[in-house]
Parts: sequence; C-alpha cells; structure tokens
Amino acid sequence: MSDLAGVCVPICTPFKDNGASLDVAAFEANIDSLIENGIRIIAVNGGTGEFPFLSEAEKRQIAEIAAKRIDGRSKLIVQTSAIRTEDAIENSKHGEGVGADAVLILPPYFEGPGEDGVRWHYEQIAKSIKTSIMVYNIPVFTQFDITPDVYARFSNTDGIDYIKDSTADPSRIEQLIGQGAGVFCGCDFLNYFSLVNGVTGLFAGSGNAAPAELAELRDLVQANRFDQATELWKKLQPLSRLLWTLPFNPVAKAASGMTGREVGFCRMPVPPLSDEEMKRVEDAVAALTA
Repeated sequence: MSDLAGVCVPICTPFKDNGASLDVAAFEANIDSLIENGIRIIAVNGGTGEFPFLSEAEKRQIAEIAAKRIDGRSKLIVQTSAIRTEDAIENSKHGEGVGADAVLILPPYFEGPGEDGVRWHYEQIAKSIKTSIMVYNIPVFTQFDITPDVYARFSNTDGIDYIKDSTADPSRIEQLIGQGAGVFCGCDFLNYFSLVNGVTGLFAGSGNAAPAELAELRDLVQANRFDQATELWKKLQPLSRLLWTLPFNPVAKAASGMTGREVGFCRMPVPPLSDEEMKRVEDAVAALTA
C-alpha cells in the first residue's frame, strides 16, 4: 500500500495549436511549479486533466512524462478508468509500469452494472496489479454511488486502499473518516471542512492556481493553528466555490494561467469562458492575495 496523504493536485493538461496537441514543455514546467510550491501528490489524466477528450496514446504519454519529470519528488496518481474491465486492467498495468503510487478508477459507467458487477470490476483490476487503487466516486457522472457502506465492502479487497469522494456531501466525508477509510475529498469548497475533520487528503483542482496556499492550509490545520487557517481559507473560498459554480475545467485552466502556470484553453467541445465569467475568475484569483 502506498502511503498517500496531503494535498493532491489533479493537474490540468496543457494544449497548444488550438487544442490539437499536448504542450509538453508547459506540462513539465507546471509539474515543477507544483512541486516547488509544496505539492507532494500529483494526479494525471483526471477529470481536471480532461481525460474524456484525450486519446489513449495521449493519456499514456502524459503518465510517462509525468513520472519521468516528477522523478520521486512527489507521489504520482494515474487515472486509469475504462468501461471495459480488460481495458481498465491494461491502463492500470501501464500506470503501474511507469511508477504510479496509486491508480484512480471510476466504476464502469454508461448503463453500468450494479454493486456486484462494480465490485467484480475492481477485484479483477486489483488481482492484476500491486499498486494501490483509489476508487473514484462521482455518481453524478457514473450513475453508481459508492456509499460509505458500499466502500466498506469494497475495501475488503486487497489493493483497494483509498476513495476519492466527489459527492459534495459533507456527511459522506464524515462517515468515511469515521469508518477509517483513506478518504480524499474531491470537492474544493469542502476542503477546509474535510481537513478539520481529519480527511486523509484533498484532491483539489484549485491547486492548479493555489498550490502553496493549499499546502499551507493543510499544514496549519495539522498544527492546530486554526485562526490562521481560517483566515487563509477565506482567501481560498472564492475560487473553491467558483469551480463548482461555473464549468469546472475552464475555470481551473483560466485560474492556472492567471497564476503563472499556462495551460491554454480546454480542448473542444468544451468552449472557453465568456468575458463575464473570466472576470469572475479574475476576482477569485485576486482574492488569493487580498
């Protein structure tokens, strides 16, 4: 089992040529910047990395580049989901092969199976690799909810060590923590709540714009310096809320660029933000240094 704890940033995927190709130089520079700003876990090919709009070859290239660039300076999580179990196994083997510390896996989606089938899916992957599995619960997209009770049953499988919960339900975070799960909060506006309640880690898209602030927030909570943590959280709140108000990835990318980590626009069919929306991102980013 990999020892994962702290702030994980699901890094944006930078594009160039109007989204036609990956911007490898920007990607490598952004990895360096996140690490230099205190981030010790980086995830690639996640939702914030626009995985639905990446080819299989691109996803593997991204994982390989990230592993080489990180070079042991942080932990690496690779998102390896697929609807077909066989494909998820092959993706996970590749992630393990490049040196991932964990693989992040959604349940099979689009008219997917019930609990028995989803559990079977995870079990087959777990049998095929030695790397830790982080199950990814975002039922709004998968139509399957990994509730705390379901996760308790899933976690009996060797290799299933963590859950990323993106339900935006604080009671879920509390329940999972209470039953001893290795839970990562996948909802930015619950980051402070989750840290105070003892979450294992954060999976924070806002970290693309505010890595140092999030790393500091966790350190302050760990040190029981809650007055300072509360003041810092007030600066982080506008961006954390905006990510879940406007389209998530365009906000993450815009904020990333505004704070010195250029990533370009989202790959179509996800359009850029309007001028009015960009102004809201600018205001949220300005609050970080207010």
